[in-house]
Amino acid sequence: MSLKLKPIDQQVVVITGASSGIGLATAQLMAQQGAKVVLAARSSQTLDDIVSYINTHGGSALSVTADVADRQQLQNVAEKTISQFGRIDTWVNNAGLAIYGRLDEVSEEDNRRLFDTNFWGVVNGSLVALPYLKQNGGALINVGSEVSEAVVPLLGMYSATKHAVKGFTDALRIEVEELDKAPVSITLIQPTATNTPFPHHAKNYMDKEPALPNPMIDPRKVAEAILSAAEKPQRAVKVGAMSKMNTFIAKAAPGLGEFLASKQAPSFKSQEQPRNPDGILYCPGEAGRIHGEGATA
Repeated sequence: MSLKLKPIDQQVVVITGASSGIGLATAQLMAQQGAKVVLAARSSQTLDDIVSYINTHGGSALSVTADVADRQQLQNVAEKTISQFGRIDTWVNNAGLAIYGRLDEVSEEDNRRLFDTNFWGVVNGSLVALPYLKQNGGALINVGSEVSEAVVPLLGMYSATKHAVKGFTDALRIEVEELDKAPVSITLIQPTATNTPFPHHAKNYMDKEPALPNPMIDPRKVAEAILSAAEKPQRAVKVGAMSKMNTFIAKAAPGLGEFLASKQAPSFKSQEQPRNPDGILYCPGEAGRIHGEGATA
């Protein structure tokens, strides 16, 4: 018997990294479609402002400050969700950051912090969420990337974290869906380059401001894919034509994929001087924007 998930307007949804970018776009779209939404991030003031806006415009939202690197903080998110709304139907592990720099330049401390957020944040969120999702059935949705399968230069450790997210998610799916036959759908979302504040939030070792290659997709496209996976079980979803193409080439012709990736290196740098080289690797970002700069917020 195939798993049936609830319509969005009957769901309680937890989203990490919900203060900007894909997470914020997902929270807004979920709320617009009637879900009760719990937004988690490190950015307390931004979260409070977003939740206030949702609640005063007919939605139902709760903010919980949390660093996904700390499992106990995510346990607190789950407990506050249960206290407020009584259950969890979908949990979205979206929080993530980047480091721009060559692999031989980036410090071990920074690399470990990146894994604490991008990889261990997904592990922590998944293992906190699963007992609640198993109770009544639900969806666990982990946000990977096209570089969960392909790779790019200057974002090497970011690519490694997203490979790790895919490996963990695939193994977890087998254990939960196949071995346990639990009523939980586990989905990996793999967007291509997306127009969010991602480059400006990154730790930057380069001599120019970071950028992403064109064409970039709108983060609301990724949000729509997440909503679809919350309503209909899906194994993995590649979002954007370039995600489909780059992951295919990485598998079918890896040598060609690496050659093409090397040609992309200049597109990861803008012509601007670095603005905030430290980014938000160790501190919350309070931008509260869905799109990157120069785009409509």
